[in-house]
Amino acid sequence: MFHVPEAARQCTGPLASTAAHGNNGAFVMPSSIAGRWLRIIVSDGYGFDHVSVHVEDAKGRRKIPLWEEMCAVKAAFWDAEDVVMQLHPKESEMVNNEPHTLHLWRPQGQTIPTPPSVLVGLRGVGELRPR
Repeated sequence: MFHVPEAARQCTGPLASTAAHGNNGAFVMPSSIAGRWLRIIVSDGYGFDHVSVHVEDAKGRRKIPLWEEMCAVKAAFWDAEDVVMQLHPKESEMVNNEPHTLHLWRPQGQTIPTPPSVLVGLRGVGELRPR
């Protein structure tokens, strides 16, 4: 289920929102990587739960989020067993207003099909290990 980490909600500034806005607003979370912050905008309209993410480093430069950062965002906004996706749309429908931003999507009221896990890899072989 889609949810927001209220403690991370931006309550001041141009992107300010409150809990009354539900699953919509801007959020800031520390990255697991020192000196990086996750800047997140969230919405739940038009039949999709949507999270956009970019990273800001200690010098204020925007960066593309790393896999582990996207995993942390997924865990903060969805339950562990929810399937969400990053999309590569048709080139004719591509919109890229911010080159350092990645998006997570989940259609509401639908199940996202997933391949059998064996097509992705073998369990227990080469699994990610903490740094």
